[in-house]
Amino acid sequence: MKLTVDGSPVEIQTGQSLLDLARQLGLISGSLATDPLVAKIAGEIFTLNYVPQRQKELQPDRPDVRRAMAASGGVVRLLRYRDAEAHEAYVRTAQFVLFLALRQLWPHARARMNCTIGAGLYIQVSGAEDFSPRALKERVSALVAQDIPLIRKMGTTVGAIEYYASHGQDDKARLLRLRTAPQFPYYSYGDFRDFYYGEMMPSTGFLRVWDILPVDGGFMFIFPDDDDPDQVADYREMPKLFQVYREGEHWGGHMVECETVADLNDLTDSGKIRELIRVNEALHEKRFAQIADIICQRGAKAVMLAGPSSSGKTTSANRLSIQLRVQGKKPTLISLDDYYLDRDKIAPGPDGKIDLEHINTIDTALFAEHLAVLLAGGEVEMPTFSFKRGRREWVGRRMRLSDDSVLVVEGLHALNPVLLPDALDRSKVFRLYVSPLLPLNLDDHNRIPTSTLRLLRRIVRDYESRGSSVQHTLSMWDSVRAGEKRWIFPYQEKADVIFNSSTLYELAVLKKHVYPLLTAIGPEEECYEDVRSVVRMLQYVHEADVDNEIPPTSLVREFIGGNTFYL
Repeated sequence: MKLTVDGSPVEIQTGQSLLDLARQLGLISGSLATDPLVAKIAGEIFTLNYVPQRQKELQPDRPDVRRAMAASGGVVRLLRYRDAEAHEAYVRTAQFVLFLALRQLWPHARARMNCTIGAGLYIQVSGAEDFSPRALKERVSALVAQDIPLIRKMGTTVGAIEYYASHGQDDKARLLRLRTAPQFPYYSYGDFRDFYYGEMMPSTGFLRVWDILPVDGGFMFIFPDDDDPDQVADYREMPKLFQVYREGEHWGGHMVECETVADLNDLTDSGKIRELIRVNEALHEKRFAQIADIICQRGAKAVMLAGPSSSGKTTSANRLSIQLRVQGKKPTLISLDDYYLDRDKIAPGPDGKIDLEHINTIDTALFAEHLAVLLAGGEVEMPTFSFKRGRREWVGRRMRLSDDSVLVVEGLHALNPVLLPDALDRSKVFRLYVSPLLPLNLDDHNRIPTSTLRLLRRIVRDYESRGSSVQHTLSMWDSVRAGEKRWIFPYQEKADVIFNSSTLYELAVLKKHVYPLLTAIGPEEECYEDVRSVVRMLQYVHEADVDNEIPPTSLVREFIGGNTFYL
């Protein structure tokens, strides 16, 4: 059978896997930077254990050429660690090996995916009095050295439920009771079974670059460096961000008993999700009030409010302003968007395109000048950026702060120190970082990334308020994520306060708005695999038709509509 692999024609034999082909072509060298980890065929991701052409005599009732190969015309793209889909396969393989090692060493312990901190994945371990990260590291090393093939198998959903229930994994058993498909895929080794809702690398031996560090309550698994995958990334502790994650986990698990999607579904089905909404919104309001108290106690005159895309920055700025007014202050809101440079004055990048996430799109010198004048009691003429014309306009909008004024500055780059004048008294500036650090898991072994929640928010908002298609939103997402990594995340730990803008109920609410849009995307679309992974997760979430319970000032309203701050 003839294939086109990474643009080159090759011949593959019946029964030969893509991994066999990669080895035959000399593509497996032991370098994580260059070795293929998974393959992309007809818009879908496949393990390298995939066999493009079956041996007919083994399965006479099925076509020898596999469906995806026929659909792609034999075109195969091999993906490396720097490709997002390959990186995700690396993560899933790490999960399998970690949880297998934990089961072997501490069979009665509970291990739970908690959060990602920089290049580290925090896994919480309870019920193991003699837990030792060193012993875990040794066992993981042994499993990697064994180079155990990771072959996906198919079993019945009923059988999977029985297995997980009998092995103390009630979280996964409850989730699978929601599954409508009669079959369930899994990976196994010995009596250990697990599944991570996507493809993995072909064997444990591909898990070459990692480290395990001790952390209170569990351990941190350190991934390869994104820029040099053959080296373990430098792990930088982020105590503020970590504490906010832990607070969210405590609140979801102990105060409202909503740790997993199964818990959320129970609340949705019973109607108690309405109470969850009220409590969650009250928690946000209390937190905004506490932040306003801190700002006033410090005597800050400016609040620099930043966060990644779809974090709810605009609503957060408005709700914080209300609480500042309760304190007798006169908040004045401005957006860094108004300090965008004219589009024709921004130098394009090496690819000839303008990177709208780059700090050089902001007139930082003008903003710093205006900030210095305003905090000194002077008056400035404020610019207004016209997105329609792609340029800044001056319409006579003048501003001066009074003694009771607090300037609230909202924007992606608001925590970047280049925006602050050198001579400015830093004690007059309060830095606030906003991000939806969702503590909700699918089950103990499968977390829902914060980036996935933000993407769902953005898809819904862009479609319903800006008329943008799912394809358009997804086409920009990689650039948005790259910009966040470079210009936002490095400064998050510098914030005076980190505000968690997630709500435990919103996945159930967002599903009604986003699921029909996602399921309309076909395999022929470039974004199909990205959409498929999100759809797989949402299939387990019960839809909640409770928009009438969500207050008009809610952060969720910024995305589903009905937010009074936008009227």
